[in-house]
Amino acid sequence: MPIEISEHTTKAFDADLQTLTQMVAEMGGYAEKQLTDSIDALAKRDRQRAQRVVEMDAMVDALQIRIEERAIATIATRQPMAVDLRDIVGILRIANELERIGDLAKNISKRVITLNGEDMPRKALRGVKHISTLAQSQLHNVLDSFTRRDIGIALSVWTRDEEIDALYTSLFRELLTYMMEDPEMITFGIHLLFCAKNIERMGDHATNIAEAVYYMVEGHSFPDERPKADTTAEIGIRLPH
Repeated sequence: MPIEISEHTTKAFDADLQTLTQMVAEMGGYAEKQLTDSIDALAKRDRQRAQRVVEMDAMVDALQIRIEERAIATIATRQPMAVDLRDIVGILRIANELERIGDLAKNISKRVITLNGEDMPRKALRGVKHISTLAQSQLHNVLDSFTRRDIGIALSVWTRDEEIDALYTSLFRELLTYMMEDPEMITFGIHLLFCAKNIERMGDHATNIAEAVYYMVEGHSFPDERPKADTTAEIGIRLPH
């Protein structure tokens, strides 16, 4: 009899875990779309698309709450231990990181709305597009690593965070130069600086997801300290997150 209860509990937990994994994958899809659409809206000064990103954030927030509620119910009813509990904890961590990515995409979109369709020098946008392309790749890959429980992909994402930091530092200096050379660039430059910072933070959250995936599989954190290459603090200006 105890064996039958144990098997039933295991099957029930596996079903719960599969549901939670699917919900995180759905949330990840929303976050990817928010990131892509916010950057497209910025590049095209598309206020309507930006507004849709802002509105989508409520869906992402609601999905995070559902994941938390389902995870808590699973812990209460299944009482998972060891590896099973790690999976639930990892899922909660990842859902939180995806919610933050959605918030950052919303922040970018709000700046697009503020710009109100005004034109922006293309040279100033090139660097933003470059860093956003890498951030999009990082997010896509880390979600793939979660679905597959592939720590090799997670490690690759974790390592490449340094590349996003380096791009952000370069873009930061470039935009400051533009603003010093042309005072008319100051308004746009400030908006782009904040957008670039939001994108760099998205990269950080993707890296946090990579660390969560590694924890879920291995049971401990990455053995090394995360590489960082954001040196903008040395310039004496620090943008808020």
